[in-house]
Amino acid sequence: MDRDQALALLERHASEEYLVKHSLATEVIMRALAERLGHDPETWGLTGLLHDLDYDQTKDDMVRHGLVTAEILHAENVPTEITEAIKSHNAENLGLTREKPVDFALTAAETITGLIVAATLVYPDKRIASVKAKSVRKRMKEPRFAANVNRDHIVLAENLGLTLDEFIDVSLTAMKSIGPQLGL
Repeated sequence: MDRDQALALLERHASEEYLVKHSLATEVIMRALAERLGHDPETWGLTGLLHDLDYDQTKDDMVRHGLVTAEILHAENVPTEITEAIKSHNAENLGLTREKPVDFALTAAETITGLIVAATLVYPDKRIASVKAKSVRKRMKEPRFAANVNRDHIVLAENLGLTLDEFIDVSLTAMKSIGPQLGL
């Protein structure tokens, strides 16, 4: 499956624009991480783009989240490496253990998107181009800010050999590169 096919599949399954934007943000962070860490950007990017493919179907039943996506992607002959990583981003609900770098990367990447978007929206111009990494770091330390963002999942990036500051920098830079697509 190439990126265009993956995007078309996502758009068929995602009923909300925010979900597509979240997936695009996760994709661009995953590609940046893959490049930085010496992994395949195409594989990691597709993993990020497709990770919440089943969210509309499973948001009220998180013990199925990732499993339905794996079934959909299996029918599309998507490599097991991608489907396993997608399942692992919901490891707590599925009784799985994150083991591979892509597992940690996906969980951290998809989670930090929410913190970065929230940080962007408190800026007067609401433009991601204005956001500084130090602002995201500051907001990370404020538990009431974007309270639904699981900081423990973001910290999983340290399992990639990155400091939290490095991960924030990579993520913010990546998301800035597609700011207009994200509406930010």
